[in-house]
Amino acid sequence: MNWKHALMGLTASLVVVLAVSQPAWAYDEAEAKEEKPAAAETAAPAETTEEAPAEEEAPKLSLTELYYALDNSMLFLCAVLVLFMQSGFAMVESGFNSSKNTINILFKNLMDVCAGVLVYYAVGYGLMYPGDAATNGYFGFAGFGIGEAGDPGPGVLHPQVDFLFQVAFAATAATIVSGAVAGRLKFSSYLIYSVILTGIIYPVSGYWKWGGGWLDAMGFYDFAGSIVVHAVGGFAGLAGAIVLGPRIGRFKDGKSVPIPGHNIAQATLGVFILWVGWYGFNPGSQLAFAGTDNTNAVMLIATNTTLAAAAGGVAAMILGWIMYTKPDISMALNGVLAGLVGITANCDSVSNIEAIVIGLIAGLLVVFGILALEKLKIDDPVGAFPVHGLCGIWGGVATGIFGDYNIVTQIIGSVVIPAYAFITMFILFSFLKVIGQLRVSEEDELKGLDLSEHGMQAYH
Repeated sequence: MNWKHALMGLTASLVVVLAVSQPAWAYDEAEAKEEKPAAAETAAPAETTEEAPAEEEAPKLSLTELYYALDNSMLFLCAVLVLFMQSGFAMVESGFNSSKNTINILFKNLMDVCAGVLVYYAVGYGLMYPGDAATNGYFGFAGFGIGEAGDPGPGVLHPQVDFLFQVAFAATAATIVSGAVAGRLKFSSYLIYSVILTGIIYPVSGYWKWGGGWLDAMGFYDFAGSIVVHAVGGFAGLAGAIVLGPRIGRFKDGKSVPIPGHNIAQATLGVFILWVGWYGFNPGSQLAFAGTDNTNAVMLIATNTTLAAAAGGVAAMILGWIMYTKPDISMALNGVLAGLVGITANCDSVSNIEAIVIGLIAGLLVVFGILALEKLKIDDPVGAFPVHGLCGIWGGVATGIFGDYNIVTQIIGSVVIPAYAFITMFILFSFLKVIGQLRVSEEDELKGLDLSEHGMQAYH
């Protein structure tokens, strides 16, 4: 065993020698580097005896700065969720329609965002939120651009993220119409409609409530847009469907002839995407997330949104089951969306039980709305008006019934804004019809808008 003790002793001696001599080696290496001309110019003098300054500590954020960062970061994520809803609308609308019109529908949803973002930046945002530029009780124009950021603080939003959130809402209002006019509207006419609604129609009525206009002064309340967003889109879609007329073969000998959607799986995926996106739509409308009060409000809003959606889906399924003797998934899907639309105006101001009641009634209303359109021979392929228009009004009125808001004021706002959207869009669609630029030819409609309008097919 002596050789082992000798080996251990030798190893320990080497470690000690290495430890003691290491600084000298490091010095020799540094000295060798100094001999290089490039390094000599920047090397510190060898005789310097001052200690190197300690590394500066990273500046600590104040509570005010943390609140500002949290509020703006969360609103940005909510804006992304709302923007992602466009894909949900695209899936729902294309899935509920014929395969020969798939590209046309997807293209319209894409252009709602692309054209809508630009025109809302240039015109719409300034009309809707004019600030001190407002000169009357209807609308004012604050000019181009978004503005400069002010001093950060709790509840203070950077103008850029506020624009991102608001423009996502504008795109949502516009894209609702796409499904209602599917299969027979010229693509060029849809672009005209989309630009006018996003740049003028939606911002003006939006100002009446959210920009500090006359409805806001009256005390009308719409937390996240049952009326301001969804009813505007729903009634614009109704106007388009009426002026366009039904698709070829939709009604025959006075009877409704269903035209089945080509991909219910796609439509179902779209509804789930919309449901998830709604957590940006409703909780994001709190506009502040830091602090106990804001956190509590956001959690209530999110839970009420979930309960209303679930109740709407169940109610529509049961009623459809009773009426048609078999459960219809398309009714249930629209029931989920109906519950979401109905709770959007009041999700911050009702209890969980009241949210369920609001969702249940919305689910029943959407079924009756779909049947009413069939009786009136109005062709709305995806049920855009029953879901967004009818249930949007219900959301505004329910805010007065269940929330602490004046019911008369809620009824006024819930009628005026949808009527304004319907009348203005009815005039626009009628004008396009008069000049022969509204509906495609019968031949093109039978061929499908993918080929006739875009020269391509979604499926081979």
